[in-house]
Amino acid sequence: MKLWRSLSLTARVTFLFALIACAVVTSLGMYLYSSTRQALEARADYSLIGRVEHFRTLLHDLYNVKQMEDRPALFETMLGSEQDVLMFSYPGQAPFVRVNPDNMTPPPMTPVGLKQPLTLATLQAGERADGVRVRWISTEAEVGGDGSKVVIVGAHVMTQESHILAAYYWQVIAAAAVSVLLTALLGFLVLKRGFRPLSAMAERAAEVSPTNIAIRLREEDAPQELRLLAASFNAMLDRLSDGYEHLSQFSADLAHEIRTPIGALMGQTQVTLNKVRNAGEYQQVLESNLEELQRLSRIVENILFLAHADHAGLSVEKTSLALADELHKIAEYFEGVAEERGIRLVVEASGELEASPVMWRRAVSNLVVNAVRYALPGSTVLLSGKPQAQGICIEVENQGDTIPQEQLDRLFDRFYRGDKSRSEFTESNGLGLAIVRAIMLVHGGSAEVACSAEGVIRFSLYFPQQQDRVQELKVRTG
Repeated sequence: MKLWRSLSLTARVTFLFALIACAVVTSLGMYLYSSTRQALEARADYSLIGRVEHFRTLLHDLYNVKQMEDRPALFETMLGSEQDVLMFSYPGQAPFVRVNPDNMTPPPMTPVGLKQPLTLATLQAGERADGVRVRWISTEAEVGGDGSKVVIVGAHVMTQESHILAAYYWQVIAAAAVSVLLTALLGFLVLKRGFRPLSAMAERAAEVSPTNIAIRLREEDAPQELRLLAASFNAMLDRLSDGYEHLSQFSADLAHEIRTPIGALMGQTQVTLNKVRNAGEYQQVLESNLEELQRLSRIVENILFLAHADHAGLSVEKTSLALADELHKIAEYFEGVAEERGIRLVVEASGELEASPVMWRRAVSNLVVNAVRYALPGSTVLLSGKPQAQGICIEVENQGDTIPQEQLDRLFDRFYRGDKSRSEFTESNGLGLAIVRAIMLVHGGSAEVACSAEGVIRFSLYFPQQQDRVQELKVRTG
């Protein structure tokens, strides 16, 4: 098995082609050999029966047995071959005409009667001492002149047929061997040529590298059987390219995001160490450093959360949540921040939701922070929740500046900021909406964003309904 696995695909298929050719040619040769053998034996049997029947007729035309005894050489010339046997005798007596070159002993036979025809069933098989097959027959004949009865014993030694079959047997073996060799050679050449597109695909794929990841396989040049493979490979490269690009962008954004607090920490610390300061100044510097460290801690926590979510490392324990109560709690929490900008929070919700309370509140809170941060002063932020056919839809809507579609498509990307501005009540590191999408993926739902021409921005969270909850609702409405 190890040797087979170590062989190339070309060698394996070539070997299988040769094996199939050997089996087919050998089977066909054995079939032809068997058919030829049967044909030769049938011809020899009918020839033997014809000669013995001719002797029957010849004896019937004779006047007496004396004529036979006087001319035994006449019957020798009528034999099929030099090894054939022909004997005439009276019933129960020794032969008076005996042509038996090899002195073979006839097997026990019952002579065929005078009025009975000679058929293949009347023949008996035997073998010579060297293994050559012999066909025997015995029949009664009537001498025409005196009406006496004579027993004829004939036999055909299949020497010529054995030589023909032996030569044919070796011809079949030689043909099978030549066929196997030719099939293996031609199969190898055909496979080598047939696998050229695959080799070209392998060479093309070998050119792919982190610095040259845009290379794709040419699907139009591939055979029909390999086009699906080429398309699947290109799709995989597209996913890897997107992931690699996102990873590169994520690394750059992460470095940029961490560099700011680290730079602030280093700068403040260096300035503080330039001269001796009093305890109040040291305390002020430490408090500032603590704020930067807390910011770094939040970034690390968010990144760890996203990493666990990407690798399905989070287990979700869902409980039943009343939408109206939960949204009112979130609105009350951010009410003070909203009032500072003259923004009013409105809740319109009904029904219940199956979700992780902590994750659900975090996702909705991130949307509310984002809405309050970018809403126009004096506008309204609407928090709504309503059951739908496939689950629960949570929406956070605010009035703000119109967002282009290309920015909408990237709002859920990590570290992406459509607006570089900062507010005094929240610090954004570009991970809030990415965390929202990760939470929805963990719950098996989705997150969407839309912006109207009037600048109404709506974030929608779709939570799938639990199967048992669906059955309960069907029972109630049924």
